Amino acid sequence: MNNPAVDRSAAGDALRRAMAAIQSRRPDEAERIAREVLSADAQHPGALHLVGLALLAQGRAREAVAPLEQAAGTFADAAVETHLAIALRQSGRSSQALEWLERAVTRQPPFVLAFHELGVLLFSLRRLGEAQAVLERGLALAPAAAELLVVLGGVYLDRADRVNARTVFARALASAPGHPGALFGLGSAMMDDGEFAPAADRFRQALARDPNYAQARLSLGRCLLELGQTDEAAACFRAAAQQGPQFFGKVLKTLVTAGRGQFWLKPSAAAAALRPGPKA
Repeated sequence: MNNPAVDRSAAGDALRRAMAAIQSRRPDEAERIAREVLSADAQHPGALHLVGLALLAQGRAREAVAPLEQAAGTFADAAVETHLAIALRQSGRSSQALEWLERAVTRQPPFVLAFHELGVLLFSLRRLGEAQAVLERGLALAPAAAELLVVLGGVYLDRADRVNARTVFARALASAPGHPGALFGLGSAMMDDGEFAPAADRFRQALARDPNYAQARLSLGRCLLELGQTDEAAACFRAAAQQGPQFFGKVLKTLVTAGRGQFWLKPSAAAAALRPGPKA
């Protein structure tokens, strides 16, 4: 006869290994370990949660919904509810995600990621006042949480409150020096105020931290264009445009509408300039 205490101990050890695998960016291994636990106990909430986390980490949000829903239905836990909401949001089910996040932010002890995710979702839905209120509630619990500060700064920018945006992004950088999102946000506030040279410096710093930050590269190109550094600007725009069709459209719009974009008077000419040239 199996010893339940031994079984629980073995499951606990396995799930600790699964969590370590996720933290080490080995989500496929984490999924395998968690599913082994589920083969012995199909309703194990911890294993269901970890399978969902592993699927999220692999970009498989739609598949992550089912195990996370099962886990959330077993016990009330802010982390499970937040991760379920992330899976739902990434699956295009924002209204359901909102319901779970509104529940998650009421749990004790507080789970800061729930406030971040709810703020991000409300921001994306253009419910800016509600987003600001949720983020401020989260910051009352975790004043140095850089991710909350970055989203709040974005809300201020969207409301054209660049003074408060600068303050919040500076707080984020004090908490997490070199944070790419905070550097980008601060640069955006400077750019909106016409301070193109210091803004360009912030965008360069963000790109040094994250070379794939296409929006920072696009904004750097715009600053360089305004500063008359057209060759460097063109290189930035080409690099940003090559990171995906959505960025090609954004770059094209910037070139055609920028104050110093006069050498690309036609969208067709701007589009041609963005295409990679023939290799030597």
